[in-house]
Amino acid sequence: MQEEAMEFSLERPVQRSGARRPLAERMRPASLSEMAGQEHLLGGKCLLPKLIRENRVGNLILAGPPGTGKTTLASVIAKEGGCELLKVNAVTSNVAELRETLKLARYHGPEKCYLFVDEIHRFNKAQQDLLLPDIESGEVRLIGATTHNPRYYVIDPLLSRSHLFTLKSLGLEQIATALSACLSDEERGLGTRKCSASMEVLKSLALMAEGDMRRAYNLLETMVEGLPEGAELREDEVAAFAQERGVRYDRGEDEHYDTASALIKSMRGNDPDASVYWLAKMLAGGEDPRFIARRLVIFASEDVGLADSRALLMADAGFRACETIGLPECELNLAHVVLFLATCPKSNSATLAIGEAKRALREQPVQSVPSSVRDRHGRNRQDREEGEEGYLYSHEFPENISGQQYLEKPLHLYHPKSSGAESAIAERLEKWQSLRDFLRK
Repeated sequence: MQEEAMEFSLERPVQRSGARRPLAERMRPASLSEMAGQEHLLGGKCLLPKLIRENRVGNLILAGPPGTGKTTLASVIAKEGGCELLKVNAVTSNVAELRETLKLARYHGPEKCYLFVDEIHRFNKAQQDLLLPDIESGEVRLIGATTHNPRYYVIDPLLSRSHLFTLKSLGLEQIATALSACLSDEERGLGTRKCSASMEVLKSLALMAEGDMRRAYNLLETMVEGLPEGAELREDEVAAFAQERGVRYDRGEDEHYDTASALIKSMRGNDPDASVYWLAKMLAGGEDPRFIARRLVIFASEDVGLADSRALLMADAGFRACETIGLPECELNLAHVVLFLATCPKSNSATLAIGEAKRALREQPVQSVPSSVRDRHGRNRQDREEGEEGYLYSHEFPENISGQQYLEKPLHLYHPKSSGAESAIAERLEKWQSLRDFLRK
């Protein structure tokens, strides 16, 4: 077995003698064979394990949710290749520290060293730019880890010089198997406590962890430490503990936008069950109900529109309820509105119409207001020129159709759809157009 890779961390103090390491840290896999999950990257037919063992891995950006093994994989890559791992945490690091770390990485050389930047998305553009010269010249091999979408948070020049691998949340079976091994491991795990648990109980813990192995270890450690030595962890104890379960939801981060997107698209796709589920997740995660209500007001016009004009009234009422009533009662109002919008007929004709109008303004000469419909009151009052058509008061004509034109050059921007109440609008418009054509003749 190869000698364990040495890890240097400039931002972390040396572990004190006798200090107790967290369970998740003790159970961290030390080799590729111990890695759980990520079969799409580390499976038998994948190229990456071969490159790792032969120390031929280039610059990497590892992206994925918390607790999926990004830091672990970086450590394993270094160890399997017999390399040292210089660790930098972008949250606590600064430019001066980064310069010193790069100098140390150059000293060791790319064949014997990796620079690992955890939370690389926390580096600003200047700090990320600082990495480029050494990476481009090949003097430093980089492994960056991020829980965010790197295409939004990592600069393009850095991405173009790195391979991007996305780690997935771990499955229930994978987490439960790891927890079972932890219960019997006396050297690194909780084996000295002599506690036991069935696979069904461990799967319940894995469900609470939401694909996060670190969180699963923390849950197991907390529950086992609360049991007498040699006891069995039972389902009812896990169920009682689960009442305090928190939903992973980072307000203002990717999870926030992804869940909001899922809510909107579920309503647009007429799926009330999915819609109310994503609403519940946003509320459980501590989302501001006014943010949700604002999105519903926009959706009412963007996606329901004239197919059911009550949607805008409902959404506006829901927004006012959030402001005047607040949580937790306004959750009922939001659920009411979300279910109404999800089950409404849909039409985006208003969205398309304003888009067509804006395009006409961009691509065609801007039309002047026809003289017949200009304001003739107050300071704008003026006598009409000889032969100029006067305004025809619509209420004096059948169905308010005078035949007069309100644009110098007619445009067809609004195209009604045959959905919900808008089908009746389409019929009226067709009838009115026939009447206009008749009057103009």
